[in-house]
Amino acid sequence: MDQLWAPWRMSYVTAPKKDDTAPGCFLCRGVAANDDRANLLVHRSELSVVVLNRFPYNTGHLLIAPNAHKARPDEMTDAELLDQQRVLQTMLGVLQKRMNPDGFNVGLNLGAAAGAGVPGHLHWHVVPRWNGDTNFMPVLTDTKVMVQSLDALYDLLAADLTSR
Repeated sequence: MDQLWAPWRMSYVTAPKKDDTAPGCFLCRGVAANDDRANLLVHRSELSVVVLNRFPYNTGHLLIAPNAHKARPDEMTDAELLDQQRVLQTMLGVLQKRMNPDGFNVGLNLGAAAGAGVPGHLHWHVVPRWNGDTNFMPVLTDTKVMVQSLDALYDLLAADLTSR
């Protein structure tokens, strides 16, 4: 029998559940902190941040969030909305160049009922997709195989973003 090891998932499974609806959510903590790599914060714009998803659905899964703790698009200023779209545009280009996916899933989960893991801090999910990236593993074993570490992904994306 083959075994797949994903030891980074243990911290997610065993960690005490935090109230990430308050201004101290992990996105706000990342924005306020100085150690972008430790917080997996791969890019900052004037009004937004890009964070690698610590528990990704697929390799290259990113979160794009406003710096401000806002739950819904209608709470954002025009400048924040425009900045989010420009950062989304940039990240799609960088992911395409560096990872060559066949497509993307891009979306928002607004509110806990819609599946938002951090309902108090809006964030876009950007998930690169490849033809054939879904196989029997998730269907039969509820297991997803990730082919790249978060450290390697950080280095890959940061190489193109440092010049911006």
